[in-house]
Amino acid sequence: MSARTRNTAAAIALAAAVTGTALLGASGSASATATAKSGSHGVLTISNGTKYVLINGRWVNFGVPVRDLAWSPDGARAAFVDGAGNLDVANADGSKRVVVAKNPGDQNWSHPTWQVAAADKRDGIPAKNNIIFAARTKGVSRLKYVPATAVHGTPRTLPLSGEPGPGTPNLPQTGNVWPNAAGHYGTSVYANVNTGDVYIRDDYLRQQGGKVAKGSQPALSPNDEEIVFVRSVAGHDHILMDDLTTDTVKDLTPHATTDHTEPAWSPDGTTLAVRTPGGTVTVPAKGPGHPTKVTSVVGLAAYRP
Repeated sequence: MSARTRNTAAAIALAAAVTGTALLGASGSASATATAKSGSHGVLTISNGTKYVLINGRWVNFGVPVRDLAWSPDGARAAFVDGAGNLDVANADGSKRVVVAKNPGDQNWSHPTWQVAAADKRDGIPAKNNIIFAARTKGVSRLKYVPATAVHGTPRTLPLSGEPGPGTPNLPQTGNVWPNAAGHYGTSVYANVNTGDVYIRDDYLRQQGGKVAKGSQPALSPNDEEIVFVRSVAGHDHILMDDLTTDTVKDLTPHATTDHTEPAWSPDGTTLAVRTPGGTVTVPAKGPGHPTKVTSVVGLAAYRP
């Protein structure tokens, strides 16, 4: 069964009781460019904290420093943290930039992700178009969200509730970082720096979630049935994948001789872009396989659909 079904079974049962209804073909070089191909793989982009973003092998000037860039599911807009620490969205060429939320000045914001889901009229679920991100204040990190269409909006704390049932442990409300949303139902994953665990958050019929595995820097697959994450193995950071349909975990970089971090899924779910100290590599999502270097640029990789 799908990850959504696995994580919302109790919520569906509750609703039923109420409603009565049951990339990259070219390898990299020592230069600071990459060749990314359009198509089902999407276009590889890399943000590194400067005002230039590498998009399809070309540096694009966004006019302000860009950190932790993430693309909307339709590829039309990018969300990122600017040099002042604000949350911005802009077109793919950096134009029509809007400050969605202004940092009050005493917080560190990071890793925005788009939560987009269509309305479900049958179950009375409204459409979602939010940006979720991590906000650290006085050393304490929480997940926040704000409508993606806001202008100088006010972020709110993202609710984190566990799966229903007796004996279910409470989820940690602080220490949460690195949110990543995907799929069609508002599902997201995140990590907790205090527990060292990866969590999944279902926001379809009833918000609920739970622990998945030990790790950090998670990314949810486009079909929301697999989660990749980072875990230290034999002295290096490896990329592991948890198949939520079978509850199996697989090391995608078993022969790593350097750190592999910050995985990002291609839109078709076949490829992962991964950061290494020497640049960005791609790894087969169904791996294990040999990493292929695509650029010497070091930064956060993301695929534009």
